[in-house]
Amino acid sequence: MTIFDERIEQLRKEMDSKKIDFYLIPTADDHSSEYISDFYKVRNYYAGFTGSAGTLLIGMDMAGLWTDGRYFIQAENQLAGSRVQLFRMGSAGIPTVSEYLKEHLPEGGTLAFDGQVVDLAQGEGYEELLLSKHGRLLWDRDLAGSLWTGRPERSAETVYILDEKYAGKSRREKLSELRRYMKEKGGDRVLLSSLEDIAWLMNLRGSDVSHTPVFLSFALVGQDTVWLYADSRAFPDAVTDTLAKDGIILKPYMEIYDELKRLSEGKLMYDSSKVNYALCQCVPKTVSVVLTDIHEMIPKAVKNDVELDNLRRGHIKDGVAVTKFMYWLKTNVGKIPMTEISASDYLENLRSRIDTYVDLSFTTISAYKANAAMMHYSATPETDAALEPSGMLLVDSGGQYYEGTTDITRTFVLGEISGEEKKHFTLVAKSMLNLANAKFLYGCTGYTLDILARSPLWKLGIDYQCGTGHGVGYLLSVHEGPNGFRWKPVAGRNDSAVLEAGMITTDEPGVYIEGSHGIRTENELICVEDEKNEYGQFMRFEMLTWAPIDLDGIDTRWLNPEDIEQLNTYHRMVYEKISPYLEEEEREWLKKYTRPMGVEQSF
Repeated sequence: MTIFDERIEQLRKEMDSKKIDFYLIPTADDHSSEYISDFYKVRNYYAGFTGSAGTLLIGMDMAGLWTDGRYFIQAENQLAGSRVQLFRMGSAGIPTVSEYLKEHLPEGGTLAFDGQVVDLAQGEGYEELLLSKHGRLLWDRDLAGSLWTGRPERSAETVYILDEKYAGKSRREKLSELRRYMKEKGGDRVLLSSLEDIAWLMNLRGSDVSHTPVFLSFALVGQDTVWLYADSRAFPDAVTDTLAKDGIILKPYMEIYDELKRLSEGKLMYDSSKVNYALCQCVPKTVSVVLTDIHEMIPKAVKNDVELDNLRRGHIKDGVAVTKFMYWLKTNVGKIPMTEISASDYLENLRSRIDTYVDLSFTTISAYKANAAMMHYSATPETDAALEPSGMLLVDSGGQYYEGTTDITRTFVLGEISGEEKKHFTLVAKSMLNLANAKFLYGCTGYTLDILARSPLWKLGIDYQCGTGHGVGYLLSVHEGPNGFRWKPVAGRNDSAVLEAGMITTDEPGVYIEGSHGIRTENELICVEDEKNEYGQFMRFEMLTWAPIDLDGIDTRWLNPEDIEQLNTYHRMVYEKISPYLEEEEREWLKKYTRPMGVEQSF
């Protein structure tokens, strides 16, 4: 029995004493965040699985972990030896959590969870399920968390102001726009719970969540006053005074729950997917609730001109770091000792020297050979593979800068690779460029365009079990809705919005062959307007990411003339934008790795 099995048994004893049949532990915090601080990693504590997405369901004679395709291999490895069963979400014949409960929860049974970490939409779904079973729903206690020995405290790191030269719009302007929206919809107050939305609205940033510069908080926005619920220890006096001038009053973090109970009338607006179940249970029946779309209230996905100009500059700085890393890696592999972790550390050090650097945008994925087949592999001292002059190294990384958030993946050829690996490498590059060079009519979504990236791989009978791309925040979360690229809807992934000018989306197709290799090539794209004619408004993408695609992995036999022209055009721009910031030796090397490819060439 593993330590995780022992912890589950301890929880089962508490469940039995309270007549609970199933206990649900999602990967979440009070704010429906994708990435969570250590205080909220209850699922990790009971299952030992460290991926950023997954739901643990514990019954008296079962324990199951539901996670998506990004984490199948990782979950399988981390759950090995435990009694927790892996449920591969989206796979044929695999029930959802709700479907499993519908089948296995006994008539009149009890389901329990911490209502503060389950969003309203999910909570209401479980309500309906329990109603159909004539059962009982317990949501008002963090039973699993209360048994966690040595649980960390909630974070309260220092909050700072994001200058308007980076934000592009003042706090007062953003609040005025939100209040106009409230009036149009007939609302008296807006309840905000999502950390990125509050940080964006307030032009504030923090560091309560690893690699995501946000701070734990709730906000209640009225027509004249904003009540900001957060830990006052995180706010320097200068920040508190500045907020007060804009009518923003700081209150204790947990007081939001009691204050909602004290509301007696009026209309309260919120997005049901961005507030937790417990919050909404606190709202009195005398208060009218107006459900709305968070992306209409907080339009942070459409970057303003100042943000876009900053992002263009920031991505060149980031691209220089990645290019210098590629030069170091490919000229030194086999000559000096290096591993997955030491390579990742070298790249982090290059980024940290950038004048506007704040943090990484996520934990770097540095995955050699077969490790790269795990989409979200994370090297540990136990798995840290030594790099040799053979095979490929996949590095997915990014930075947080005052000029915005970056996310880039490159797969580097370190020596001899097979013909199949070259074919896969080449077609992944083709797939990325196919989508990046799309021209389309306004009204398209990521569902419409995803086929442009998948088609070259589908022709081989290959797929990657994740979306092709996601929206990116501005010095916020590296994953941001409502835009994205994927070929079919996925529950809980609200990323199917119409692509608007100013949205940033990643473009990251890949090939993952378990036990052999993984390849991903990722750029960020800005959606921009193109020509407008009798057929409507055409749109296209502007490339935002600039770093070489390793030509040592390209076999032009798998490319047509248009593909080669797209690759050459991209590399011409990489050299133009990156070379002025390199040393002479690096510049000469970059010239080789951005050289024009021809149809006649074959490696």
